Amino acid sequence: MESTDRGARTGTATLRPSNAEDRTTRAAGNAGEPTLEFADGLPYDMYVRASTLHSLQRTVSEDTGEMSFLMISQIMELYFGLTCFELREAQKLLREDDVWGALTPLRRAALHVEGLNAAWRGLRWMTPADFNRFRDLLGEASGFQSAMYRQLEFLLGLRNAALMRPFHRQPEVHAALAETLRAPSLWDDVVALLARRGFDIPRVLLTRDVAEEHEAHPAVEASWVEIYRTDTPDNHLRMLAEALTELAEQFGDWRYQHVKAVQRTMGEKPGSGGSAGLTWLRRSMARVVFPEIWSARTVI
Repeated sequence: MESTDRGARTGTATLRPSNAEDRTTRAAGNAGEPTLEFADGLPYDMYVRASTLHSLQRTVSEDTGEMSFLMISQIMELYFGLTCFELREAQKLLREDDVWGALTPLRRAALHVEGLNAAWRGLRWMTPADFNRFRDLLGEASGFQSAMYRQLEFLLGLRNAALMRPFHRQPEVHAALAETLRAPSLWDDVVALLARRGFDIPRVLLTRDVAEEHEAHPAVEASWVEIYRTDTPDNHLRMLAEALTELAEQFGDWRYQHVKAVQRTMGEKPGSGGSAGLTWLRRSMARVVFPEIWSARTVI
């Protein structure tokens, strides 16, 4: 959205800013009722683009249940993007050594993933017979092919360059994924922060190829053990650990609910995208986000 001195421009209409005085004047002129006439289009639609959003639900079957499946998939895509936005903001602040500032986007990110988890409830009605009524028409379409979900995994530190291959015919999407893969993950930035704060982090962890998935290291675990043992109100690193724990836990819940949704709607059948379906998802769940945050709890 392009910003100008007179407001934010969307298409040919302009979203004009207002202030408290403007709002008070309008409320008085309307005798407390909402404004019903707008000369330049609906401001809400200019900002939210609701009419565009609601034009994107294009089902491939006549089955009424497909609309739930499609819209909830789209809602999840929006949440993936929003969570990625928050994680990048947290990374920026951590690189600036602003641990206190990074807590806010991290906590928001965890709440967004909680919203993702809630979205699964909208599909609990779906039985195998319900899904089968339109599944064949989806062809090879699969959530495995979500570029934004892959961005989220890469940012969280779950990295596998091979998983970019489905996007090689989408140059911009592929390039964006490659850029994320080549840059430090959130966890890499946290480990670098620990080193800057004086914890004994081996140089090999700070200079490793970040495109490769991080492997748990006892030095990182030991750092978190020490941090958790300092139980004071001003221990921002302990607060960071708890914010990361909540995020990882919510993400783990999302993956688990994904498994349960697949189990409920298709059992052990092969996945639409060519995988073994449930078996592949279970194997994927074994990859742990922020591993030393969890292993430190055994030692503390």
